Amino acid sequence: MKLDIIIPAYNEEKNVSLIHDKIDEALKDIDYNLIYVNDGSTDNTYRELKELYKKDKKVKVVNFSRNFGKEAAIYAGLEKSTGDLCALIDADLEQNPKYLKEMYNILTKDEDTDEVAMINTKRTNNTYAQKKGSRSFYKLINALSDIEFKADASDFRMFTKDVRNAILKLSEKNRFTKGIFSYVGFNVKYIPYEVEKRSHGKSKFNFKSSFKYAIDGIIGYSVKPLKMATILGFIASILSFIYLLYIIIKTLILGIDTPGFATLASLILFMGGIELICIGILGEYLSKTFIETKNRPIYIENKSLGFDEDVL
Repeated sequence: MKLDIIIPAYNEEKNVSLIHDKIDEALKDIDYNLIYVNDGSTDNTYRELKELYKKDKKVKVVNFSRNFGKEAAIYAGLEKSTGDLCALIDADLEQNPKYLKEMYNILTKDEDTDEVAMINTKRTNNTYAQKKGSRSFYKLINALSDIEFKADASDFRMFTKDVRNAILKLSEKNRFTKGIFSYVGFNVKYIPYEVEKRSHGKSKFNFKSSFKYAIDGIIGYSVKPLKMATILGFIASILSFIYLLYIIIKTLILGIDTPGFATLASLILFMGGIELICIGILGEYLSKTFIETKNRPIYIENKSLGFDEDVL
């Protein structure tokens, strides 16, 4: 069975050749292609990929016009893939290519398995805060979403062309890969693995990007925050009405009582805060809808190498 390995790369000039050699060592007896997606790198990543292409015709390259993000890079790689099997792996060598052989053997020998996904159970490279944040995210999104998200499941996985075709049907612009894999379903086998240290460079996935990724996941796969905002507004309205009745009755019985400015100010601030939270939740959904209705492409390709026997 022919295997296409998709490798998103953003500023990985020192890693793209290393992962090429690692994969070549791990898959010596397997028919495979490497589909590198250069996600608008600002260093010499594309130059290194062109050199790899000259040396090895198994190497294919998609070059973006600018940085569109890893989610877009994965989608581009899947669109270019023609293999019986597809694999996703990062270019930074945190995901050891040796697992590719194990995943390949499972899919070729077990007809009932459509996908093999690597699950990071140890998280040795993560801080306590990162581990705690990851657990909290999965608990929250599983509580809010109608589909189940497997905790600590990574994008490092291999799957059949049926899974690939199902993913390509989901052409939304606001892409959340973990949600997409969960949404399409299929029979998935999870294998534990340990994330290794980056070979070169620094991770681009910081707290800010992690937080945004979590928000995108929740907004993209649950409408419960909207319902919660409605319920919160309804409860606040009831409490406000009860307090209004209390003020009226108190005034009728005891007369006008001037003191109470602090209480009134606190209530105004509290109600204003609830309103802003609800408007913010609505704004998140509205912004996603706004982007989708523009119908812009998920990515823009600048050049490609190896798909039509390009000549440099």
